[in-house]
Amino acid sequence: MIQRFIELGEGYSDIYELLEIAKANRQRLSSMMALHTTYNEREVSSLVVILQPTTPGNFQPLYICREGIPSPTTKPNKRFELFLETAQSLGKNVIKLHVKSSAIFSEKELYYQYLIGILRMNRYIPPLQ
Repeated sequence: MIQRFIELGEGYSDIYELLEIAKANRQRLSSMMALHTTYNEREVSSLVVILQPTTPGNFQPLYICREGIPSPTTKPNKRFELFLETAQSLGKNVIKLHVKSSAIFSEKELYYQYLIGILRMNRYIPPLQ
């Protein structure tokens, strides 16, 4: 199985695309996540929409708006509320995790491998086959 993060941006206007991906793929929607971290001394969140793997092909996309949304624990904001409302309307709970910042990784790909490892270990996505 191939599991890959597809970065849409940092969550400014691209969060609306992330929400539309979740709504348009309601039947394939696996989960919605908020990954909280500290980036450049700011508390921020990455929002993730995980779809079920394709058949055939076994490709599982993980759409992400990376580290651009203020963490709701420090500053309530409309973008995070929209994400929560969309999850609720689709019958999903937002899974919240605290993770390391992408800034400590020398390459973005290493950061995404780190996240995939965490998601597999916690069984939010299927293990490597």
